Amino acid sequence: MIDPQWPKGFAIHPRQTSIDRALIDAFRTVPAAHVSDCLGRLIGGIGLHAYHGDIGATMCGTAFTVRVRPGDNLMIHKALLMAEPGDVIVVDGAGDLTQAVVGGLMRTSAIARKLGGLVINGAVRDVAEWAEGGMPIYALGHTHRGPTKNGPGEINVPVVCAGMVVAPGDLVIGDADGVVSVGRDQLESLLPLVKAHAANEDRIRQVNAERGGDENRIDDLLRSLGCPV
Repeated sequence: MIDPQWPKGFAIHPRQTSIDRALIDAFRTVPAAHVSDCLGRLIGGIGLHAYHGDIGATMCGTAFTVRVRPGDNLMIHKALLMAEPGDVIVVDGAGDLTQAVVGGLMRTSAIARKLGGLVINGAVRDVAEWAEGGMPIYALGHTHRGPTKNGPGEINVPVVCAGMVVAPGDLVIGDADGVVSVGRDQLESLLPLVKAHAANEDRIRQVNAERGGDENRIDDLLRSLGCPV
């Protein structure tokens, strides 16, 4: 629905209510791969690269979404001013890599405002500054060419980021393997699944370490596919 109070292509919607802190904390140590596995391996960003310089850094927070015209970052600056501590700013820049929409000066703002991280469906610059750490950031690529600040853009609307649909208020999880987004209505039912998945992987890891692999498990899978073993 087009809001008549905004010029064409512009819209700023209120921030969504935060996800319960205890629930965020419970997912903070959950690997992105486990979330993906438990949701059918059909979700998550494709082609995103971590630019924060620390392979052990993780990200977990409420999505604060932004849609911008390729190569323009006016509304990202507005989002930085609106987002609350712990929020993850998710930017749909249409996958454009010709101009960076986030740079080192914005990193300074993000750190000062204690944001949870940024995910950019587009390009970043000032890569050396981001690599100093202190603020998780994922993007499709990087370039020295900077952005314009003319708009238009929208804040807190559903976006597509690296093939991943993200709604404002979703939980965004990132680690060395990539980024996934989970709808807040799925979180409570997903939590026991990822815990069980982790326990099963621990069991498999122990068997692999002790015996070099689980022959029975693999043969059972082959039989289920009709293969004689």
